[in-house]
Amino acid sequence: MLKIGIIREDKNPPDSRVPLNPTQCKSLIEEGVDLVVQSSSVRCFTDDDYAAVGVPVVDDVSDRDILLGVKEVPIEKLIADKTYFFFSHTIKEQVYNRKLLQAIVERNIRLLDYEVLTNDAGARVIAFGKFAGMVGAHNALWTYAKRTGSFELPRMKDLYDYAAAKDVYGKTTFPNVKLVLTGTGRVSNGAAMVLDDMGFHKVRPIDYVTKKFDQPVYTQLSSFYYAKRKDGREFDDVRDFYNNPSLYESDFDHFLPMSDIMVNGIYWDNDAPAFFTLDQLSSDNFGIKVIADVTCDIAPVSSIPTTIKASTIADPVFGYDPISRTESEPYQDNALDMMTIDNLPNELPRDASTAFGDMFIEHVLPELKAGGGTMLDRGSVTDKGDLGKHFEYLRGYLNGK
Repeated sequence: MLKIGIIREDKNPPDSRVPLNPTQCKSLIEEGVDLVVQSSSVRCFTDDDYAAVGVPVVDDVSDRDILLGVKEVPIEKLIADKTYFFFSHTIKEQVYNRKLLQAIVERNIRLLDYEVLTNDAGARVIAFGKFAGMVGAHNALWTYAKRTGSFELPRMKDLYDYAAAKDVYGKTTFPNVKLVLTGTGRVSNGAAMVLDDMGFHKVRPIDYVTKKFDQPVYTQLSSFYYAKRKDGREFDDVRDFYNNPSLYESDFDHFLPMSDIMVNGIYWDNDAPAFFTLDQLSSDNFGIKVIADVTCDIAPVSSIPTTIKASTIADPVFGYDPISRTESEPYQDNALDMMTIDNLPNELPRDASTAFGDMFIEHVLPELKAGGGTMLDRGSVTDKGDLGKHFEYLRGYLNGK
């Protein structure tokens, strides 16, 4: 029998999302899964919510074989010889989590990172990306409202769920702004859904850069529109861009002069070009006033060179001074406003958690019940006191290089 524990989110600042909501936990218990929830005061679903449907709430989860979380587990909270599921933020060799990966290996923990759980076609099967994009788009307009005072919009975190947000959109008159949205995946499509619900009109990239509009509009860009080959050859294969990003440079200049807001929703490779340079910030051709960087890779290795840090839900926006190239106070005429929260789905935790749990139950649980499978094998960042066989590329990172 599977012995699963949902762990408390101990990372600071705390995250209120959960891998499984109370109803989902109840269903698994009824199917014969031995499941408990570690007591927590920060979840969007309370201990009482779980207990009310018969889910055991405990303080100690050391008897569990499989532990499910969301964000990184602090090193001091790791329990040796367990199987953990969480977003580790190690697979891109993030320096700030090197010690976490080292501790996981030292404690003989099998780490399955949600980000690398994929089907046989290589597509991710579980993610919060859609909700990151949704909150990112909302926060982009919230930031613009704070900057200009031209309309009012509540924070997504202060609304019970997305249904409440849609009610607000229906009562809000948005100004005639132009917004450029990058990416075509879960994140970007989540952002596009919110913009549609806000009443923005989606236009083709060519129309966006050549026409004037008397209503709020946005355009959604694939890599074809924001990158070009360095050697001048025609961009005729998106797969080549993803496989050989170092051969490309930015072709985003067309969208800089007329855009008021940018929402960045791409998955960025470290070798891919940034959208613009710091020199361009002070150019007359740079019209963007607000950037919501959902991608949130930190400069200088980033697609947005002004993403110098991740902001927080408590303090969501910082200014960037294009002259001094340093952080400034937000909402200043001479500065760019940056919204770079790196845990955006936590502003919409109930919707995000429920969707996440559905994906986990559909795609991951069957292999757990079967005692293993190819997806779990591919997603094991660590196993048996070492790196998983698909993650040997992290060896230098693990060894401190």
